Amino acid sequence: MSVSPVKRQKMESALDQLKHHTTVVADTGDFNAIDEYKPLDATTNPSLILAAAQMPAYQKLVDDAVAYGKKLGGSEEEQIKNASDKLFVLFGAEILKRIPGRVSTEVDARLSFDKEGMIQRARRLIDLYKEVGVGKDRILIKLSSTWEGIQAGRVLEAEYGIHCNMTLLFSFAQAVACAEAGVTLISPFVGRILDWYVANGDKKTYEPSEDPGVKSVTKIYNYYKKFGYKTIVMGASFRNTGQIKALTGCDYLTISPKLLAELSKEHVKLTPTLSVKEAQACNLEKIHLDEKAFRWHHNEDQMAVEKLSDGIRRFAADAVKLERMLK
Repeated sequence: MSVSPVKRQKMESALDQLKHHTTVVADTGDFNAIDEYKPLDATTNPSLILAAAQMPAYQKLVDDAVAYGKKLGGSEEEQIKNASDKLFVLFGAEILKRIPGRVSTEVDARLSFDKEGMIQRARRLIDLYKEVGVGKDRILIKLSSTWEGIQAGRVLEAEYGIHCNMTLLFSFAQAVACAEAGVTLISPFVGRILDWYVANGDKKTYEPSEDPGVKSVTKIYNYYKKFGYKTIVMGASFRNTGQIKALTGCDYLTISPKLLAELSKEHVKLTPTLSVKEAQACNLEKIHLDEKAFRWHHNEDQMAVEKLSDGIRRFAADAVKLERMLK
């Protein structure tokens, strides 16, 4: 049924409707996109910062980061590491001037299996933010959802009051361990789950409600709400607007500028598909995962094992490219 042009003008866009039910986060390092779509929060990662840092508009931030690295001195490797951290923070600080909420800044993916290394790097990023006048309440530190990353998140939250965003999350085991660790937020990946099923199965297209990525986030959301976990569920890595609309009602959704643009032009009625009330009525059982149980349950999910390792490699490769650019 088509909507008449007059009605369409009156009806809010799909993006505006989504904002009534879900906190919309911009998945970008591009300030113009943030200005245009006015999200509450923003997320960045090495790939997004690498893309933004190559735009002429952001050359000054790159120059400032390089100057900072040189000023601190040390070996070339140390200078590049310091410049890289500084660049992430300069982007984050600029983004925070444009949004009312928080920005997510990622710890180097090469530390994904080094709990102490992640804790140190996270604290360093928070110190760098403090130097430019930004308090830790406005920052989410992104960590890979490995066992070591989840335990680093537990320590950062409990001992240092540093809020964490657990990224590269593909399995239910990862979600359960994150909830038990008491982290602030998780980013379960929707699109990359779909990519795996399309690449490894006979079925090439899915209806949004049957999409394996959508189903994964729905189960995690229902589990968290049923058992009263405070950890925020933020669906991430979308391939199309159908996936986003099928998760209306999720706590947060982080969306690329391209899909934000599509949602702002769509005029279909959105109704929440996720709700606390329905979650509390679902028949999930509570489980507890120590390290051995976590590793076993995660390992049983072939998709999650492959996508986690692939995601870490990709973010690490982009961190290396960023360092080469700074060099």
